Amino acid sequence: MPRMNLEGSSSIVTGGASGIGEACARQLSAAGSKVVIADLNAERGQRIADEIGGVFVKCDVTSTDDADAAVATACKLGPLRACVNSAGLGAPGRTIDRNNVPLDLDKFTFVIKVNLIGTFNMLSRAAAAMAQTEPMDADGSRGAIVNMASAAAFDGQIGQASYSASKGGIVGMTLPIARDLSSIGVRCNTIVPGLIHTPLFQGAPQNVIDALSAQVLYPKRLGRPEEIAHVAIMLIENEYMNGECVRMDGGIRMQPR
Repeated sequence: MPRMNLEGSSSIVTGGASGIGEACARQLSAAGSKVVIADLNAERGQRIADEIGGVFVKCDVTSTDDADAAVATACKLGPLRACVNSAGLGAPGRTIDRNNVPLDLDKFTFVIKVNLIGTFNMLSRAAAAMAQTEPMDADGSRGAIVNMASAAAFDGQIGQASYSASKGGIVGMTLPIARDLSSIGVRCNTIVPGLIHTPLFQGAPQNVIDALSAQVLYPKRLGRPEEIAHVAIMLIENEYMNGECVRMDGGIRMQPR
C-alpha cells in the first residue's frame, strides 16, 4: 500500500516532552523522521530529544515567535512533513459555582487560547513551511497534520465547559483546515482520545483508576499513549486519510461526572 515516507524528513510534536506527545515523538523518530520536540518542559524535553536523536525547542504554542522558531528548527533538519499538536491543558471550573459566582472569564479564555488557538497557531505555520517543500509523489503530497482533541468534545463532564469548548473547536476546524490545505497537498486529521494513562494520572489512587476504567466499554482500562501514537502515525502515513476525526477511546461515553 502506498504510504507517505518519513525517512529523511523532519517533524514537530508539541507537548512532546510527556504523555501522548512523547509517544508520538518516539514513533515518528522510529519511522525515520528528525523530531523537534516543542514543549515548555526544557529538562525532560531535552532528555527525550537526546534519546531519539531529535532537537528540543522551548515553545509556548500560543506565541507566534515560538511557533516560527520551532518550524525554522525543523526545516534545518529536513523537509517538514509532519506536525502533531499534542500540547494542551485543562482547568476545571463550573459555569457558576455553588455560590452562584460565574467562572472567571480569564480562566475560560486561557484554556481556549492554549488548546484551540495554540493548535491553530502551530499547524498554520507548519503548513506554510510544508507548502515550500517539493511534492513527494504524483498526487502532490507535501505533508500531514494531526491534532489531538478529546472525548470531552462530545461528552464533556461537569466543570469541563472550557476544556470541551477548546477540544470541540479542534474537531470543528479539522475539515475546513483540510479543505484549506488541499491546494498545497497537506492533509489534516484529528484524534479524539478518551481516558489515556498520561502523567495526569500519576499518583491517582487505584480506586479512582478502577472507577474510570469501569466506564470504558472494552478493554476496561485506561488507554496507553503508545496506542494513540500508533493512530497518529497511521494518519500521517496513510495518504487517503484526510479531514477525519477518529475517536480512540475504547468505546467510552463519558458520564456527567
